[in-house]
Amino acid sequence: MLVFVSSKAGEAQLLKTSGNLFRSLYTFGDSFVDPGNNDYIETPARSNFPPYGRDFVNHMPTGRFSNGRLFPDFLAYYLGVENYQRPYLDPMLNIDEALTANAIPMSKQLEYFKQYKAKLEKKMGKKKAEEQIKKALFYINAGSDDFAFTYFGDGSGQTIRQKTYKLPDYEQFLLQLMQQFIQGLSEQGARKIAVNGLPPLGCIPVGITLLPRNSKTTSPRRNCLDYVNKVARDFNLLLQNELNAMHSNLSKLGTQITYIDFEQPLLDVIQNPDTYGLHKILEPFSKNFLGTPESLKFDLRLAMA
Repeated sequence: MLVFVSSKAGEAQLLKTSGNLFRSLYTFGDSFVDPGNNDYIETPARSNFPPYGRDFVNHMPTGRFSNGRLFPDFLAYYLGVENYQRPYLDPMLNIDEALTANAIPMSKQLEYFKQYKAKLEKKMGKKKAEEQIKKALFYINAGSDDFAFTYFGDGSGQTIRQKTYKLPDYEQFLLQLMQQFIQGLSEQGARKIAVNGLPPLGCIPVGITLLPRNSKTTSPRRNCLDYVNKVARDFNLLLQNELNAMHSNLSKLGTQITYIDFEQPLLDVIQNPDTYGLHKILEPFSKNFLGTPESLKFDLRLAMA
């Protein structure tokens, strides 16, 4: 999924704690951050019906796989973008609006960004467009679908990926794709890149419902799947090592790469819901446990230091 959220100079109220931190936000990733591009492509994965969107603006489904806003929506809010993100494939968009594209291969997302950059250069000139991209935040959330759906599947048997790859080989395959994508963004002028680690995939409802339960478990409770969470945790360590190596190589160009840990914060919310005023976290169709914008606020100055 690809998201471009551009703030208009002089109009946006930027992140309160940061001063003039970023001029624009560009988000790339999978269905975990899709604002509705699935409505515009051929795919069986749809979220344009209730209960999706029940806590969103006007209580309407938008193609987000969520009851409400997604993390990039909150991130854009704190960066001062007034409108929530909209799908890049929405034919009603123009170059000044929030742009996004999802359920699309990362290589295709990079091509979409190149097209967007060309449009930006045509509108404001090459120098100003390059300056905007240089001062933008590039947020990447990828890999969740690759494990949760493509690799683990529905638990009914071996998936194509499981038949093709041993787990370590599949991890290296995904890391190589991430490396190529980040390299491509850097070549297009990206200088501030934040990469999201995998969430605790063993705690998402589809996994708990369809995949085999933890061994030696007799409790009827819908517990997180420890063996799936271990895969996410191990991959996150590999991802951090890869990002550190890339940061060292690309820093000479001025490119900064930061890892965002989603695993431990979300596990804390799931394991200690009362602390956050939340209940029934693991029940089907429970409210989005990500909470309010305040609960997601973090200091991007430290992340990009």
